[in-house]
Amino acid sequence: MLYVLGGINHFWHTGFYVHIMPDHYAHPEALVLASGAAEIFGGIGLLVPATRRFSAAGIVLMLMVYFDVHLFMLTHAGRFPEVPVWILWARIPLQFALIVWALMFLKRERDLKAH
Repeated sequence: MLYVLGGINHFWHTGFYVHIMPDHYAHPEALVLASGAAEIFGGIGLLVPATRRFSAAGIVLMLMVYFDVHLFMLTHAGRFPEVPVWILWARIPLQFALIVWALMFLKRERDLKAH
């Protein structure tokens, strides 16, 4: 449900997410909405055994792409005074933890199919 709620937040607070998009992305609003939809569908997919492995792989890829946004915000912290710097730093290890968590779904599903 974490991803579903996070994805919905992309639609409720689109302006904030557009604001944090790195300058090198074209069409930031479309990317924010697409990433929100991806989070929603990925989160729902984790709940369905038949799509769990595919969704977990998609979430891993999505989180890897999000590193660019996190690093952009960290290296341009002055542009985001509304976000405390400690949160910008904390997001990096959190991102790794979320990737590991998603990878655990991949491994668990593979192990279940092997037995």
